[in-house]
Amino acid sequence: MEGALEPLLSNQNTKAKGGLRTMPFIIANEAFERVASYGLQANMIFYLKSEYDMETRRATNLILIWSAASSILPVIGAIVADSYVGRYSIIGFGSIASLLGTILLWLTTIFEGGKPTTIQYMLLYASVGLMSIGAGGIRASSIAFGADQLIKKGDNLKNAGVLQSYFGWYNVACAVSYIVSVSCIVYIQDQFGWTVGFGVPVVLMLLSAVSFFLASPIYVKEKPNSNLLIGLAQVVVASYKNRHISLSSEATYEMYHRRKESTVLMPSEKLRFLNKACIIRNPEKDLTPDGKASNPWSLCTIDQVEELKALINVIPIWSTGIIFSVNISQFALGAIQAKTIDRHITRNLEIPAGSLGLFLMGALTLWIAFYDRILVPLASKLRGQPSYLSTKLRMGIGLLLSVTSLASWAIVESIRRELAVKEGFSDDPTGVVDMSVMWLFPHLIMDGLAEAFYTVAANEFFYCEFPKSMSSISSGLSGVAVSVANVLASVILNAVDYVSKLGGGESWVSNNINKGHYDYYFWFLACLCLVNFLYYLICSKAYGPCRSVVNNVYNEHKSSRQQC
Repeated sequence: MEGALEPLLSNQNTKAKGGLRTMPFIIANEAFERVASYGLQANMIFYLKSEYDMETRRATNLILIWSAASSILPVIGAIVADSYVGRYSIIGFGSIASLLGTILLWLTTIFEGGKPTTIQYMLLYASVGLMSIGAGGIRASSIAFGADQLIKKGDNLKNAGVLQSYFGWYNVACAVSYIVSVSCIVYIQDQFGWTVGFGVPVVLMLLSAVSFFLASPIYVKEKPNSNLLIGLAQVVVASYKNRHISLSSEATYEMYHRRKESTVLMPSEKLRFLNKACIIRNPEKDLTPDGKASNPWSLCTIDQVEELKALINVIPIWSTGIIFSVNISQFALGAIQAKTIDRHITRNLEIPAGSLGLFLMGALTLWIAFYDRILVPLASKLRGQPSYLSTKLRMGIGLLLSVTSLASWAIVESIRRELAVKEGFSDDPTGVVDMSVMWLFPHLIMDGLAEAFYTVAANEFFYCEFPKSMSSISSGLSGVAVSVANVLASVILNAVDYVSKLGGGESWVSNNINKGHYDYYFWFLACLCLVNFLYYLICSKAYGPCRSVVNNVYNEHKSSRQQC
């Protein structure tokens, strides 16, 4: 690490702004925001049920919508930052919004008990909305804003070893944030009550905002760039305007408009109708003296066309992440289930119901470390060449693991429910059955491995399949999938609740977990994930081979592409 940071350290005295001195403020800003957000979401199901007297379905829906908004708004925030206001402004705005949101949520805890009032509901919804907006502002640009401080505009990022250390520490900070939130924050809420438990995130968000604005004078603040989404829209409009142009199989590269610095001479044959957007019909009319398009809504570059093609091509595979994320989004029901079993690891150590995600995160972290540091180097050494699992193969393994994870969860819930009935807890959803929390470990571990395989590989897949100019979009696709998944999970939950109650029966997702059939619900999700896995196999085959690379991404960082 020191070797990577040495070039930057040697120049600290000569730089007026930016550099390593800004890193603690930027990383702390997002770390504190994540601790506050995750710490509140982990136990929120119990707060809504106990203090707002919400049914399980309604409370879960609220949490899912909150999570969905917190996942989609960073994408919108990134577009606003890069196109209009800049990264510094959007992060600052997000910090203030998150702070106000946590304050409003804390205020809901100071009212006296009894039936919630309209004001309490207004405060609750406003707080969730503000925290989602805040997450959208902070998470949208924090990592890119940090990179701006380390690398001057125009530098070759591939040769800047300092970025490798920065991204590594950034990811470590995010992982630690999650661990602290589902352990310390949840513990404080369980032991000291909601007022203290929700007051701690307020303090953390105050520190988050202060830590960010404190270093304002020394930040490098890049101006907004052109909007990539507008460029994609121009391709759609231009191809429609030029729809009557015939495409010749003998076309030469002179017929197509391209950027001066571009190395792409001809558009690809996939989605060939879009090629009409970059055909030069009349050079004198279509081009300015400096070689640019006179009307970018009628003539686009080859690069713009290829960017849109890349986005369209990956959509089918991207969509498999939606159902996959529906599985991961069931943490609220998992917390309700965990509340009814013995969570003691030892006689004196009891795990809070909202903290079981630690085992998921542990499985994910251990597998990534084992794969990256042990398995890949060992396999490469034995074979005498770079060896690793392809991205599409890892995505498939992750999807299959999500099926087995839900199946395991459904089996455990079936056993737990039988025990609850046998031990006389049919009418008492808070009764703790004689069943160890370790029964849930297979489900949690497989969920963590599924995340380690699918999510990591999907991010690599998007990055390596998109042109470099679309790196911002590639990094945001997973967040969009998670957002859609949370909305879909809410729809599925409501549909299951409605259908299962037809005929006067008890809902599968009843407010009383011992009267409902959460196991049936988990089996239904397992079937959806199995269909999703088969759908992925079809999409993967239809997509064809991925782009090739020159070097193995695990052994060096000179190449920006990984072979699939």
